[in-house]
Amino acid sequence: MKGFISKDLHPITAILLSLFFMVGGFFVGMFVAFVVINLFLNFGVTEVLRLMQNPGLEPNGKIAINLFQGITHLCAFTLGPLYFLLSSGQSAGTYLSPQKYVPLGLGILSALLILFIMPANSWIINWNANLQFPEALKAFETWAKTKEDTLKVLTQELTVFDNMGQFWLGMFVFGLIPAIGEEIVFRGILQRNLVISLRNAHVAIWLAAFIFGAIHMQFYGFVPRMLLGVILGYLYFWSGNIWVPIAGHFMNNGFIVLTLYLQQQKMINYEVDSTAVMPWTSILFSVVISVLTLLYLQRGFKNSAPAASKITSV
Repeated sequence: MKGFISKDLHPITAILLSLFFMVGGFFVGMFVAFVVINLFLNFGVTEVLRLMQNPGLEPNGKIAINLFQGITHLCAFTLGPLYFLLSSGQSAGTYLSPQKYVPLGLGILSALLILFIMPANSWIINWNANLQFPEALKAFETWAKTKEDTLKVLTQELTVFDNMGQFWLGMFVFGLIPAIGEEIVFRGILQRNLVISLRNAHVAIWLAAFIFGAIHMQFYGFVPRMLLGVILGYLYFWSGNIWVPIAGHFMNNGFIVLTLYLQQQKMINYEVDSTAVMPWTSILFSVVISVLTLLYLQRGFKNSAPAASKITSV
């Protein structure tokens, strides 16, 4: 299909235009979300806006806000960017995944890597959560802590799953939709175009990961989130297939949602949102197995997907 936007855009122009389509997708998503929520839950716009501050005000308030979040995220981060690619005459499949074939074993191992690294990541989470600022930055520290506490309370409310139906809605809204959309945006479009523009894949991966961490507006979780973006960036860099970082991202999100549900059902006693450091033996084992896995994946993708170089180097 011939699009109305040139394929031969400057990489920075492509990034800015994709952002424009994301903003458009967000507003379309808001409209669709308000219609769906009104149709099925009988909440008007004013009520939805009020529920965003406190979902517990109404019996179905949590479901309404989860639907709002899922629909707006889907439209902004997935449908908007995909429409941008369509409008420029691009095949989304070819653009995002020029390397079509990825061995199943490498794909599964890429997702498991996110679990392997969690014990080591607990040290980084603890350090970031307890970071102290100098006196000159106390105003920023106060703002960041207030923002963190507000989002934490809201997230805790939205991720209380009273039944299996709410769990699957949570897995879809907090697990699958962000994994697909955010990888399309941050790895498939942003990182790809930064590689071409900067002519340095490593700088592009770290810069895209930095933006990925910053856009969540949770500074006391910024560093571990950025490092997750770096790992996902290299998985995309090596594999040339967008579904590889999507699998890793979904493993991270899905593990958290599943653990929260099992914890709430009193089936496990693990605090997934804890910032405590895990035992040093677990951290050491995590570091070793994660490094070995990364090296194996790098070699495995290089041997099985040489065409990945089409999007990861210039």
